[in-house]
Amino acid sequence: MNTVANFIKSERKKSGLTQEEFALRSGVGLRFLRELEQGKETCRMDKVNQVLSMFDYELAPQKIKKNRGI
Repeated sequence: MNTVANFIKSERKKSGLTQEEFALRSGVGLRFLRELEQGKETCRMDKVNQVLSMFDYELAPQKIKKNRGI
């Protein structure tokens, strides 16, 4: 499972919310939230940010660390 999926699922559970409750409060569909928590590889970033905003987070570019063997 990917990092975003793990984070959202963990924070939702810490908040004591079911998927249904969280989807309703964040304004996304239950199916979208379920797929997001399961690590679906293709998602609308605006919807992901809508979910992350419940925890005061958003997606942002991050530099990839590459092992160049130097």
